[in-house]
Amino acid sequence: MALFEGLILWTKETFGSFGPAGLFILAFAESSFFPVPPDILIIAFSLAAPSQAFFFALIATIGSVLGALFGYFLGQKFGEPLLLKFAKKQQVEHVQKLYKDLGFWAVVAAGFSPIPFKIFTILSGIMELEKKKFVIACIVSRAGRFFLVAGVIYFFGAEINTFLNQYFEILTLAISLPVIIFVSWKFYRHRMQTHGKII
Repeated sequence: MALFEGLILWTKETFGSFGPAGLFILAFAESSFFPVPPDILIIAFSLAAPSQAFFFALIATIGSVLGALFGYFLGQKFGEPLLLKFAKKQQVEHVQKLYKDLGFWAVVAAGFSPIPFKIFTILSGIMELEKKKFVIACIVSRAGRFFLVAGVIYFFGAEINTFLNQYFEILTLAISLPVIIFVSWKFYRHRMQTHGKII
């Protein structure tokens, strides 16, 4: 925990020193390989300049979606050969079919939730999720999450900072819960259809 808190502090100091450009770089990196989410800079920048909160959310959204496309490329280019070292081709093909049906909602849920987004951007490339669906899912989830953070600060100001610091992950999980439930239901339906037991 202390190690991750140190990483967060380092991220704030390093990326934050570059202003909006640092926010863009952090959002890009977090969607493809870096562990710290850009929300920490959106919150810090928005508290310092509440009138620009939505601008910071937009910068983070653009960076995150472009980073997600880079993660998709990494998965598409390098992921499947690596995956085939641990699973049979038939198993991978089965998961690919399932992901093509449910991947859009999985990406939406991951983009809102505390789940590391990069897992699903790379997985989407490996599973060959339709790129148009993937981009739309990224825009919906990332814009929804970042503009929510910006909006809360814009309307409530510094008073909300303590709440965000303590309960942000719970808040994002609560927002993404309906999507997670929907994806789980779709997965259940898919399994029932596959086994010829749909009700």
